[in-house]
Amino acid sequence: MNLEQLQKSMYELIVETSTNLPKDVRRAIKIAKEQESAGTRSAMSLATISNNITMADENVSPICQDTGLPTFKIKVPVGVNQLEIKEVIHQAMVQATKDGKLRPNSVDSLTGSNSGDNLGLGTPVTKFEQWEKEYIDARLILKGGGCENKNIQYSLPCELEGLGRAGRDLDGIRKCIMHSVYQAQGQGCSAGFIGVGIGGDRSSGYDLAKEQLFRSVDDTNPVAELQQLEEYVMGHANELGIGTMGFGGETTLLGCKVGVMNRIPASFFVSVAYNCWAFRRLGVKIDPKRGEIQEWLYQEGELVNLQEKVEKETAATKEESSVVTLEAPITEEKIRQLKVGDVVRINGMMYTGRDAIHKHLSDHEAPIDLNGQIIYHCGPVMLKDEEGKWHVKAAGPTTSIREEPYQGDIMKKFGIRAVIGKGGMGPKTLEALNEHGGVYLNAIGGAAQYYADCIKEVKGVDLMEFGIPEAMWHLQVEGFTAVVTMDSHGNSLHKDIDQSSLEKLANFAERVF
Repeated sequence: MNLEQLQKSMYELIVETSTNLPKDVRRAIKIAKEQESAGTRSAMSLATISNNITMADENVSPICQDTGLPTFKIKVPVGVNQLEIKEVIHQAMVQATKDGKLRPNSVDSLTGSNSGDNLGLGTPVTKFEQWEKEYIDARLILKGGGCENKNIQYSLPCELEGLGRAGRDLDGIRKCIMHSVYQAQGQGCSAGFIGVGIGGDRSSGYDLAKEQLFRSVDDTNPVAELQQLEEYVMGHANELGIGTMGFGGETTLLGCKVGVMNRIPASFFVSVAYNCWAFRRLGVKIDPKRGEIQEWLYQEGELVNLQEKVEKETAATKEESSVVTLEAPITEEKIRQLKVGDVVRINGMMYTGRDAIHKHLSDHEAPIDLNGQIIYHCGPVMLKDEEGKWHVKAAGPTTSIREEPYQGDIMKKFGIRAVIGKGGMGPKTLEALNEHGGVYLNAIGGAAQYYADCIKEVKGVDLMEFGIPEAMWHLQVEGFTAVVTMDSHGNSLHKDIDQSSLEKLANFAERVF
């Protein structure tokens, strides 16, 4: 086996998966755009998503800054050395991370230390299978933490909010799948895709669910009952009205794939693997001797143009929404004027802060004066040039709800006036926004190239000991766009959408199968 060429092939697979969304996923997003009402927040989000997909492709940069825990699924001919392939994958991972195609995401669970190269115990995940064919089938999925955190597993029978009892039958499975879409809300960067695993044990059920995400969006399930189930979910899940980014709208789910395996009598698990719209999954056929790519997978059919309606949709949104410019330091008076639904464009400075920063700020003083400032829930992909200057390669928002235990207290402690993230926050933060005078701004999840383009300069960085994703980056931005979804008057779009979608979920409580 030509290991040098094989490493090049694996590197190419990693880069393409991170930067170039597959054709089947693009087609699903185009359908969603065509179904969405013009001038809505969801239409604006889909326009931004489309723009981001094109920018990532042209820049050969990550579609989303969270490149997740890379999972390789490799089928090899009998006699091929799997240890050599695994080592080649590791070398390709290190190179892709160094080149800014992957964010360093491998963190020691005990110490919190980031390896910096995406290697460590259990990372990346590499699953091998032997088969009788004469080529290597190598597939990769990059599934970020925001959607990974919305995975869910049900043990039947169970009681489900809005749906009642789910029994050990096909109809109980249906209820679980519908509930899984509801519970994800906008935190998994909807509109999304789901893989469902029926049966197995706790671990194999989740493996089966994630395996479904390797199927093509356009395929047909060979099991008649599962085909019927998939069609039902796709026909009704969008009636929940959660919409893109949880803003409300016509499309909440872009794909549903279901697999089944045997179980033991005492256990009946339904496992759901949720994936965001940035469905980064590709595959290749590789010659086992030469190590060269013979064919790319998931690239059948037409490459659709996602940019056709962007200008029209964005213009319509501009006309129908209140657009407010913010530049820090921001006064409480300015913040109190904002209301849910306003579109905000930010110029000037903002500072990133994720999990490690929020924990640090709860116990320590801030490294800079944050009074009147903006905190961005973001773990960017960064590269340093030969002169030692940092450049942003990808910088979309992370899921904000993880900061709920800290956010309100930190805003009041340091005088922070606005936080940016995705998916919304909970009652503790909402109460603090009302008391202190602050807003939550929802950026478009996954739009890492769109927002990186808004960042004009990296002015500095603090707390680099936490690693690149968790450090506090000082960013100068221009035209950074987000939507007010929680204001200083006790209003929360996320709370409203959650309640309305729960009421709609109850419409599916009656038996169908």
